[in-house]
Formats: sequence, structure tokens, C-alpha cells
Amino acid sequence: MRIVSGMRPTGKLHLGHYFGVIRNWVRLQKEHEAFFFIADWHALTTAYKDTKNLKSHIRELMIDWLALGLDPQKSTLFIQSKVKEHTELHLVFSMITPKSWLEWNPTYKDMKYNLLKLQDLELQFRGALRDHVKEFLGSIPYRIEDFERLEEHLLEAIAEAMVEAVFEGEIDKGILKELNVSKRDFYETDTYGFLGYPVLQAADILIYKGEGVPVGEDQLPHIELTREIARRFNHLYGDTFPEPQALLTETPKVPGTDGRKMSKSYGNAIFFSDSSQEVQQKIMKMFTDPQKLRKNDPGRPDICPVFAYHKLFTGDSQLVNQIKEDCSNGKLGCVDCKKIVFNSLEEFIAPFRTQRENLEKNTDTLMDIFHEGSEKAGEIASQTVGEVREALNI
Repeated sequence: MRIVSGMRPTGKLHLGHYFGVIRNWVRLQKEHEAFFFIADWHALTTAYKDTKNLKSHIRELMIDWLALGLDPQKSTLFIQSKVKEHTELHLVFSMITPKSWLEWNPTYKDMKYNLLKLQDLELQFRGALRDHVKEFLGSIPYRIEDFERLEEHLLEAIAEAMVEAVFEGEIDKGILKELNVSKRDFYETDTYGFLGYPVLQAADILIYKGEGVPVGEDQLPHIELTREIARRFNHLYGDTFPEPQALLTETPKVPGTDGRKMSKSYGNAIFFSDSSQEVQQKIMKMFTDPQKLRKNDPGRPDICPVFAYHKLFTGDSQLVNQIKEDCSNGKLGCVDCKKIVFNSLEEFIAPFRTQRENLEKNTDTLMDIFHEGSEKAGEIASQTVGEVREALNI
């Protein structure tokens, strides 16, 4: 099976990236024909105003990929923008993709509202509107075939209109100050590229005639849209593209040092580039069970981020069970517990850190690997675009 997947260059990789994506890629490259690309065009989707660090982020991603086990002998590793055919196929697909498909994509609004921290505001409007929408639908003199679906459609549309009204100054202007978001922020997020990035994503996959795409559940709508675009092109111009399948894999959740999802933007991440001292400092400052204030207090390991690290990095299952028991009984304090985690985590990270340091000294080799990968990918992409041009009579 031909596997295709990419990652935006946003900086150095942390533990969450490894367990969420890279570990699975390393496994897949042993079993399938794999194409993995650095999605630098996609980086402009939300960060188009500030590109000064883009080149350094690409370089860091190259280093991390190779250090964490992606093998150029087993995978084709390349940079998206070095294969010009991606943008050409994106243009073709944008011509045949109905705008409604993109507007209905559930992750489009989710991403925008997440960027601007508007989820709570929209939920507040939806909650206030629900009874009124029910009453309105019950009063109209027409049969409603699917009440729940229409109700949700109206709630979403009205709530979005209410959010827009806030930014137009038609509703309490104080809300914007509370959100710390401006009208300009709201509308400058709505670029064509932001709306249409799933079309570029479809081009990324289909240009290599990818059959499988490793994704998380949140990306499933994008893969279905890619399948729809492939079907539409094939219907209009003849069979050209396969319909790729989503490859879902269970991944352990790696909490950040504050217990939230690990994220660079939260400042709670442990990076593979961190020194041993930096890792130790982060571990010793980790959040724990808020009810365990003293060493002898009984703890609740199942809600403690530190114990989640034990399950991932402390390889001895008997020791993990003993830690859980001693914490629950108040026999193990948080400081000693964190010291054990640090030793286990350092043993895990150290080989990757060493690999990273070696790669940083060999920039020329690094660039050669991705140059060769981009050339190989370009040959396949060029052949696909040739087929597309022939199908379009261009």
C-alpha cells in the first residue's frame, strides 16, 4: 500500500508529536511504500503574516524526523514546496470543488474558533437559542423530515451570525475586550487558503495516488473530502485517482507538564532537543494530584500527569503497579515519584537527543536526503499531473 502523510513545520518536535504521529510513521515505513512530506505551504494557512522562522522550522523538522527513526532508505522524505506539481493539482481541484463542501467541513470552523478562542462564546449563543429554535420549528405549517438535523443546522447558522455580529459591533462591544480579539483578527483569519486548505491536502495525497493516510479522528472529514474530490474528478474526466483510506491508530495521550494536552503554545511541552537538565527541571515542576499536598497524603494516580508518564516510560510493569499502590496509600511522595519518572524519561530521550546532535553537525547530508526525496516525489507527481492534463484536454 502507498502511504502519504505530511506535517506542518511549526518548530521542534515534542513527546506528543512522537506518540501521536511519528511512532506510527516509523512502523508504517517498514510495511508499506511511504511518502512523508514537510508541509511548508500548509504552514501559511494560519501563519502567513510571519514567515521569518519558516526555514529554521523546516530544518528542525528534518533533524527531528531522522533522529526519531524515519529512514530515507525506507521512506521518501521531501519538502512540499519543492514539488511544484502540488500547487498545480491544487488549482485543478479548486476548480471542481463546490464551496459548500468546504464550508460544511466541521474542522474549518473549529480551527478558526480555536485560533480566536471563540468556542465558549458560540456555545453560549447556541444554548440561549435552542429553545427558541425548537419553538420556531414547531410553529411552521410544514412537515419537517429531519427535525434534529434542521435544528442543528439553524442553531449553527444563527450562532455564527451572532458571533459575527459581536465583531461588527452590533452586540456588546465589551465582549471583544474580554476575548482580546479584534475585528481585524476575525476577518483576516478568513482567507481563501484557510477555507481551501483541505483541497491542497487532497492534492498532496492524490498526486501520489495515495491509498492510505494515517490520521487522527479529527482529520477524518478531510480524508472523506479527499475521497469526494477523487470521485468527482473521476466522474467528470475518467478514472484517474484511487479513493484513499484513513488509517486510524490508537495513540496514547501524552499530557503536558501542566496536565493539559502537550502543546508548544501552552508552554507545557518536553522536546527531544531539551537537555537532560531542562527535562529534569520540567519534570520536577509537573502538576500532580491537587489533593496530595504532603508526602503522606493518599494520592490518585489515575488523574495525575506524572503517573501517566510512568505508564509510558517506566518499562517495568511491576514497578509501575508498586508506584500506583504506594502513591494511593500515601507511602510515596511526589518528589520521589518525579525522580523515578525523570530517570525513565531520560533513558527514553537520550538516544534520540544524541542522534539529533549528530545530525545538527551534518547539515549538508540532511539537505541531500530531502533534495533527493523531493526529486523522487517530483517524478511521480509530474507523471500524475501529465495524466490530469490529458484527462482535462489541456
